[in-house]
Amino acid sequence: MDITEYKLSLDLRIDFSDLDMYRHVNNLTFIRFLQSGRVNFWEAAGLAKLFAESNKGAILVSTHCDFKKSLFYPGTATVKTKLAYIKNSSFGLDQLILNEKGEVCAEGRDIAVFFDFGIDKALPIPPELKEVMQQY
Repeated sequence: MDITEYKLSLDLRIDFSDLDMYRHVNNLTFIRFLQSGRVNFWEAAGLAKLFAESNKGAILVSTHCDFKKSLFYPGTATVKTKLAYIKNSSFGLDQLILNEKGEVCAEGRDIAVFFDFGIDKALPIPPELKEVMQQY
């Protein structure tokens, strides 16, 4: 795995409220961190702006997380995100959650579909949007 392939990076503070009874970051918080990385991609690629302007955007259809190592408070988690693939109407994102030492604590995969929320239907991803998304 080449971390340099992950073009987007987002640092997130680990809060005390993120901990579980074992005093490490709760598994649900990892999913929230992946959501932050996904939204970071949507903003960078223009999907968030497109949704605001046209009611068309990405809708999450699947998320997956493999836990590799615990995260602890206090600290910072870094979410790295890259486009894994892009098809006609769907795309995948690969994500890593790193601790402050740069160690991989989780690996995630999200699958999203380009969607028209006005008609409740999946649509082909516009070519100009694909071009932007492929930069990440």
